[in-house]
Formats: sequence, structure tokens, C-alpha cells
Amino acid sequence: MGLLSFTLLILGLFQLVSAQQNTDPNEVAALRTLINYWNLGSKINLTIDPCNQNASWTSEDSNPRVACDCSSNICHITHLKIYALDIKGEIPKELFELKELMDLNLGQNVLNGSIPAEIGQLSKMQYLSLGINNLTGAVPPELGNLSQLHSLSFSSNNFFGPLPKELGNLTSLQQLYIDSSGVSGSIPEEFANLKSLQILWASDNRLTGKLPEYFGTFTEFRDMRLQGTSVEGPIPSSFSALTKLEDLRIGDLRGEASSLDFLDSQTSLSTLSLRNCRLSGQIPERIGKFTNLKYLDLSFNKLTGQIPTSFRGFSSLQFLYLGNNNLSGELPEDIITPELIALDVSFNPLSGNLPTQFAKTKSINVVGTSINANGLQDNKVSGMLNCIQGKTKCKNKGSSTSFSIKCGGTAQKSASGIEFDDDSEALGAAALYTSTDEQWAVSNAGNFISNPKGNRYVAMTDSQITETLESELYKTSRISPSSLRYYGLNLKNGKYSVELHFAEIEMEDSSSWKGLGRRLFDVYIQGEKVLEDFNIQKEAGGSKKALVKTFEANVTNAIMEIHFFWAGKGTCCIPYQSTYGPLVSAIHASQVSEAADASSSRKRVGRIAGIVIGAVAGVVILSSVFYLWWKKDPQGHMRIFTDSPRKPLK
Repeated sequence: MGLLSFTLLILGLFQLVSAQQNTDPNEVAALRTLINYWNLGSKINLTIDPCNQNASWTSEDSNPRVACDCSSNICHITHLKIYALDIKGEIPKELFELKELMDLNLGQNVLNGSIPAEIGQLSKMQYLSLGINNLTGAVPPELGNLSQLHSLSFSSNNFFGPLPKELGNLTSLQQLYIDSSGVSGSIPEEFANLKSLQILWASDNRLTGKLPEYFGTFTEFRDMRLQGTSVEGPIPSSFSALTKLEDLRIGDLRGEASSLDFLDSQTSLSTLSLRNCRLSGQIPERIGKFTNLKYLDLSFNKLTGQIPTSFRGFSSLQFLYLGNNNLSGELPEDIITPELIALDVSFNPLSGNLPTQFAKTKSINVVGTSINANGLQDNKVSGMLNCIQGKTKCKNKGSSTSFSIKCGGTAQKSASGIEFDDDSEALGAAALYTSTDEQWAVSNAGNFISNPKGNRYVAMTDSQITETLESELYKTSRISPSSLRYYGLNLKNGKYSVELHFAEIEMEDSSSWKGLGRRLFDVYIQGEKVLEDFNIQKEAGGSKKALVKTFEANVTNAIMEIHFFWAGKGTCCIPYQSTYGPLVSAIHASQVSEAADASSSRKRVGRIAGIVIGAVAGVVILSSVFYLWWKKDPQGHMRIFTDSPRKPLK
């Protein structure tokens, strides 16, 4: 009996060992090379078979993760995830020995070099993510061989050159993430084959050419984002067929004007942002019937007519941005609903009174309109609004020769004796605040749509700021997701020196993937673009380093405007969600000479502009004439021509 029992035990162990299939030896060797190359030996110990079902790296939540298909006699590696572990170096050729891979996630690392052409050998790939790395070179056309792909991401890298037309072969593709990837040129006509596409993120690239008409045939589209490129309008009328859209963000279009006629039956929309798209014409009444809409941004366009009365019926709208257009008439009485968090209608020839429910809205901005804003915050603020709108003369007009602001922070005195005013007042998603001495004001418009932490318009750090003796001056900053304006008020006319203080305190210098972010924005002073695609970190030589940019500007009507504007460029989500948009630490402006004569004014650096209309031949300009006198450039910056007109901004 003892011998029989022993024999049965041996047979059982043999069967158990036989039941545990082994992984293809070539794949084991390739995986071992990858683990050693990326220094992951402490996380994946290959003293056991990589496809062992009891291994710690097999579950969906594991990172790194290795999962296999053992349906045949030999196991094959089908899933490989090495996500946000800061692996470095190029993509080793051994990776392409894993020919059964269906899901490869190497996102949020610091891989460099190019994507090898051999990636086209992974013909069973369905999900491929290479986003947020430091990859360079051209996007390989061999990606077009991966005909089973459902999702492809190579966003936030440093590629160059065009999108390969071979990507049009990916007819099963449902998700394509190429934002901030560096690609350029027109969107290939072959992309018209991507009929299954549901998600396309393509913002912040050097894309050119017309917005493709064939996008209107992508009837499965749910999420499309195309901001901060050189793509030209108009928005095709074929987009009216995109009835499944839930999130549409198009911005910064060039070329021909667009209309909103394509918005017809997109009742599933939750987010609609068509900011700075050269939109003209009227806002259709039917948009007010989009009952799922929570975020609507039509700002920085050329829309005319009245705000639709149907906007009174928005049941879920939380954020409404209509600023910097040519909208007229009065605000609909019931436009402010209990759900509305922010309303921006600034810089429109609107009139009348604020709706009686305005106190229920957390943020509202009507600067640059003729709306009676009494009671908006207090009499002082209302008076300043009237001053900015030109309805009354500015109090103590021309009494000051300087202003200094500690943006986003408390008052402090610099080592050179400059008193920087407190600017720690909480700003909302649409807000105007004036200083206690009425020497300056600040307005904000915009909301960080995807930020799970809620609204945040101030950045802070405890780190020491280098390249300056004024480290404390840079430890807080104002930030904005769209448009941040500072106004110097009650200034004497003349030439001013304007110092803008910057330090990048949100993005990192680290060798981690968290150091791969890029912040880009534009700066206008008196309507003149003085900085374009400005990257604080790049110009300062790193993050948490002070940088001062100095400009000259003329004041002719007691007011100076400094506008920080996000034009859709830069990464969106590094090191965390919604890290983008203008950032400024402090402002100091001081007069260097009194009002110049006409000859010298033609040589100024800053364009003469303002936010008030003064007397012309002793006649007060009514609000209707006010908007005929003012002119807008494509970004909605106001200019008053006091000498020969200049060419429009590009």
C-alpha cells in the first residue's frame, strides 16, 4: 500500500506540473531583457514563469502588469503595462518579440528616441498607449499595419513631421489621442476611413489646412478636441450629423469665418467650447434646447444679435461664456438659474439691468458692457465698472504714475522699496475685483473643465525661488484657464515701463514624466501682442526660477490693460489634470515720461489702447457709437487708433 500511495503521489505531481503551461521561451527571454533594461527587477521577479497565474503581476490593478493567454499548449504574453514608473531609455527591439501582444501601455514615462518601425509587427495589438513620454522622430507609418487597433495614444511627446496617411488603415480605431504630440501639416485625407472613431484629441499641434469636411461622417463621434493649432475654418456644415457628440472643443481657428448653423440636433452635448473660432452671425435659439449642456463657451468671436431667450430654459447649464463678441440688447431675465455657477458677458454692447437673480450666481462678469451693475458687489466696484465702460469719468483721472500688484498673494515690500498691493481676493470663474484704493482691477474668465479639485485661480509653492533676491514675490501667482486681465486705473497719460514677473511654480524640472509639461500663453499690453507662445520655464532656464520681462506702453486715457491669454497651446495634464493657461507672479508699471507727441507715439512698443471711451470734440459717445469707434482684432483686444492704423494682429 505504501508503494502504491507513493506512486499515485508522483503521478499527481506530474499531472499538476503538466497542467501549468510554460510561456514561450522567446517571450520569456525578451521580457527578461526588458525588465533588466528598465530596472524593474524588484517589481517582476522572473524566477517563476511570467504567465504563472498566481504571480503578483497578473491582476488588472497591478503595475507593472504581465498577463497571458494560455489557451494553447504554450502561454503567450498578451498584456504588458509599465505605467508611470519613469522607465528611461529607448524602446528596445526585444519588445517586438512579444508578437501576441494585444494591450501595451508604456504611458507616463520618460522614454526617448523614436518609435521603431518594427512596431508594425505587433499585428494583434488592440490598445497601444505611448502618451506622455519624450519620444522624438517621425510617427512611423508602420502603425498603419495594426489593423485591429481600437485605441492609439502618442500624445504629449516631441515628434515632428506629418501624420502618416497609413493611419487611415486603422478602420477599427475608436480612440485616437495625438494632442501635444508635435505633429504638423494637414490632417490626411485617408483619415476619412476612420468611420468607427469616437474620440479624437488633437489639440496643441502644428496642424494646418482646412478643418476636414469628412469629420462630419464620423457619426460615432462622442468627444472631439481641436484647440491651439493652425487649422483653418470654417466649421463644416456636415458636423450637423454628429448627433452623438457629448464633448466638442474647437478653438483658435484661422481663415474663413464660421457660423453656428451646424448645431442642430446635438442634444447629447455636455461640453461645448468654440472659443476664438471666428464665429459670426447670431446664436441659434435651438442651443437653449440642449438640455444636457453644462459648459458653453462661445467667447472671443464675432457673434451678433441678442442672447437667445431660450437660454432662460437651460436646466443644467453651469458655466456660460459669451465675452468678447458683438452681442447687443439685454440679458434675458431668467438667464440666471439655480444651476448657473458662472456667467461672463464682458466686452459686448449689452445694456439694461442685471437680472434680479444675479446674487444667486457665484461669479458674474459684465465689464466692458453698458449693463447697470449697481449692486453687483458694492458701490465702489459698480463705480469702477462704469468707469471702465466709459459711462462715467474715472475718479481722480490721471492722478497716479504707477501701480504694483502681488498677483495672487498678500501685500509685500520689495528690497528695492516697491510696495506690491494685496491681490489675494478669491476670483471665480467669471469675476472682476478692484483694489481698495481703486488704482487697479483684475478680471478673470474661464474654468478648468477637467480639474477634479474644483476651481483654482491661484498657484502657490513653499519652494525657494532662485535667480532673484525677492523669492517671496514669486511664491504665489494668478493663473487662468482662458483670459486674465489686469487694469491700471487713474493713470496720468504718458509712456510707462511695465515689468511682468514670472516663475513657473506648478510644472517641474524633474527627470520624471512629471517634468514633461509645457505651459504656453500670449501676453498683450494695450492691445499689442508682446509675447506669443510664451514658455516661462524655457525662458527662465527651469522651474522655480524668477524671470522679469520689461516692456514700454503708452497711456492716453488713464487706463492700462495687460491681458494674459491662453490660445489653446501647451500640455493640459502634466504633472496633474488642468495644468495649463497663463500664470503671472507680479506686475509693476511706472511712468517714465509724460504724454508723448504724435511723432514719438508712432514709435512706441505698446499699442495705444484702453477700455474706456473719452470725449470726442466735447461730445459724449453713446454706447451704440462706442462699439463703432472701437475695433477688435481676432483675439478680441480693443484698440483706439490715435494715429495711422497699423496692420491687424496675426
